[in-house]
Amino acid sequence: MPGAQSLSVWDAPLTQLKGVGPKLAQKLTRLNLFTLQDILFHLPHRYQDRTRIKNIANLTPGSEITTEGVIQSSRIVFGRRRSLICQVDDHSGHLTLRFFHFSRAQKDTLKPGAKLRCFGEVRRGVTSLEMIHPEYTFVSPENPHYEAEQSYTPIFPSTQGISQSLLRNLVKQALKLLEHHPLNNWLPIKLLPPLTSRDLAVCLKWMHFPPADTPFEQLDPGKNPNRRRLAFEELIAHRLAMLERQKTYQKEAAFACPKNNTALKQLTQALSFSLTSAQQRVIHEISHDLSGTRPMQRLLQGDVGSGKTLVAATAILQCIKAGYQAALMVPTEILAEQHTQSFTHWFEPMGIKVAAISGQLRIRERNQRIQSLQEGQIDLVIGTHALFQADVHFKQLALIVIDEQHRFGVDQRLALRQKGGPLGQTPHQLIMTATPIPRTLAMTLYADLNCSVIDELPPDRQTIKTVVMPESRRDALITRIREALTAGTQVYWVCTLIDESETLQCQTAEKTTEVLQSALPGSAVGLLHGRMKPDEKETIMARYKSGDIQLLVATTVIEVGVNVPNASLMVIENAERLGLSQLHQLRGRVGRGNKSSSCVLLYQGPLTQTAKERLAIMRETNDGFKIAEKDLEIRGSGELMGVKQTGVMQFRIADLRTDAHLLDAVQATTTHLQKNNPDAIQPLIRRWLRQTEIYVHV
Repeated sequence: MPGAQSLSVWDAPLTQLKGVGPKLAQKLTRLNLFTLQDILFHLPHRYQDRTRIKNIANLTPGSEITTEGVIQSSRIVFGRRRSLICQVDDHSGHLTLRFFHFSRAQKDTLKPGAKLRCFGEVRRGVTSLEMIHPEYTFVSPENPHYEAEQSYTPIFPSTQGISQSLLRNLVKQALKLLEHHPLNNWLPIKLLPPLTSRDLAVCLKWMHFPPADTPFEQLDPGKNPNRRRLAFEELIAHRLAMLERQKTYQKEAAFACPKNNTALKQLTQALSFSLTSAQQRVIHEISHDLSGTRPMQRLLQGDVGSGKTLVAATAILQCIKAGYQAALMVPTEILAEQHTQSFTHWFEPMGIKVAAISGQLRIRERNQRIQSLQEGQIDLVIGTHALFQADVHFKQLALIVIDEQHRFGVDQRLALRQKGGPLGQTPHQLIMTATPIPRTLAMTLYADLNCSVIDELPPDRQTIKTVVMPESRRDALITRIREALTAGTQVYWVCTLIDESETLQCQTAEKTTEVLQSALPGSAVGLLHGRMKPDEKETIMARYKSGDIQLLVATTVIEVGVNVPNASLMVIENAERLGLSQLHQLRGRVGRGNKSSSCVLLYQGPLTQTAKERLAIMRETNDGFKIAEKDLEIRGSGELMGVKQTGVMQFRIADLRTDAHLLDAVQATTTHLQKNNPDAIQPLIRRWLRQTEIYVHV
């Protein structure tokens, strides 16, 4: 084990590297690069192959490639944009180099007779193939056989003002330091699984600059043992961070809320249905947590329609009957309004005060509710991001319920968590998701949480038949809708435009509404989208629930929580553009009553292979866990759990699609480190999860 001296070298600031002054060091912090060790573990996300020099005659459009040639002519062309055009020849063909941004000195060096080695993307030009702003070096007469690159060229995650060449230079300097200052290897070789037992420094050097003789297919994440070694360590660091977070929770104090069987019985007897055995089991688990003086941290998973909201209601009731307050945080105004109605219906007969705080309240009304909340006159408050705001205070907040947790960022959840009360108690947290989380993800991303799963649907829950239909059959679909409306069924028509502006999405919904009104005369067609005012949305939803509107055209604003039992047919337009979890969420808006229900996935061809896989799994199963596993396989953990937002820690190099087989070993190794080498825990976390402090408190 290296001594303190080598450790201090790697803890040194980046200003120790040549060319890094205070201003550049400040820019590098935007990439979470602070120390010499940080730059070593700033790993490439892809590579370019500059190891082979191709003749111009063998270049193909769309490829990134290295070629060589002699400049035959160089001139400035004045068109829509001034550009410098260089014609290059290597005796096998001609290539045009085009520069829109260039200096006079650059123009003077790019003159006929100069020999260049160029790297860039090959495109079709007007008269020949061309490269726009290629990277280039001069091959001088003194060195006519200037060697090609000896390794693949890394492309690093970057930010504005930080070039790839700068990052490569810093990494090379750091790797040079490794020759004299070994890194602490916090994972002894004996702890590494057979496929990952490689020296840490060797893996880092290979990952930054893979040798030129490496077959390109070996760069594939699933086939690269060097990447696998680093991924294993990163997964361990994440799991350790989660477990350290759990320790922090266990040191905090929470309001103890004893179980109240009388109130629970009063609530369940007022329901028009019976609890499933899965709901009863989960209610018992949560109730036990709430009765303790340590803050509950529990993840509640349940498929669409499994009854998570009622389980949350029993937890809220237990805390309120113990004399405290609760907050329910939801992602949309529509869902906040619906929950307010449901909880008021359940709780008002028990003398419990329910209120909503939204960003749309008039100032006077909002101020009155905030004051009532602070004075303890409101028992349960429901809202969206409005609950995070600094002027919202509680008298004694004992429980936070977060619905669809991955839609909220770390800073938002932290802001609500800090509103526990004047004595500094930490609120219990119940985190709910209707996006089932595969075991591999739950083990890694939520190792700090206790997990409850409602793995049973109510017996009267209808199975939804899913049909995949091409756009060309739209007329036949409208005929089917006409028949459904005549039979008294209500219908959703969901308009989606992914990666387009919300304005365009709303325009599409408006146009679709007009088309359907024309095609279905005599039928009541309504429109719901995100740009409508809250009172307009509430009016439309109330009319749809009452049956006054038969067909509701909506954007994906209805994705979560909307409950209309008589709606038994849904059409999702452009279904090929949506991810599996979103399709499953949308489909879950039907099948909530006693009628057989259907979902039509309308697509525009031709379909990509990924789109075909998505639509096929939707047709094959209604099981949210099977769908989540497939979504993880297709898209990866980042998109599935929304880790591209600030809500969940992101992996630098690990990928659960290819590294799931390592997780059992990760679990065993973290346990070993906790028992036998606790001094390695914090250094590993710092190495891989820079600035983790905020995560420890959420």
